[in-house]
Amino acid sequence: MLENIDDNDRNILKALQADASLSLEKLAGKLSLSTNACWRRIKRLEETGVITRRVAIVDPEKLGIAMTVMVAVKTNDHSRAWLNKFARAAAAIEEVTEFYRMAGDVDYLLKIMVRDVADYDRVYKKLIAAAPLSDVSASFAMERIKYETAVPVAG
Repeated sequence: MLENIDDNDRNILKALQADASLSLEKLAGKLSLSTNACWRRIKRLEETGVITRRVAIVDPEKLGIAMTVMVAVKTNDHSRAWLNKFARAAAAIEEVTEFYRMAGDVDYLLKIMVRDVADYDRVYKKLIAAAPLSDVSASFAMERIKYETAVPVAG
């Protein structure tokens, strides 16, 4: 964690997470900071890895990506070599938008965004070809109730 993060840094992070397209001048004015002070703080947050990148958030349905699938993966092979192989393969699949190693009954959890069931089946076949798996279970999201990209910035 970044040391010496203060309320101004937190406010910058909150504002940029809400709208990264704000001009430096508008952001500084909104936070009652000078433009130079605001710029220095943003640069420090970037250099220390707190801000990792700035992106545009796209509406998946406008692109025909209407289905979100949570895929739980179990394996009998817990070696570093297996993980490296599976992680490389999963990371190379564009439809895999999130990928986690889990504690508990499931070894890995993937969030996959696809057009429909047939599109999921295509991705599923890539996943099962990547490395030996003992179980793959898919849950199809029926409705997105909450979706946030912002990280909570506690004080």
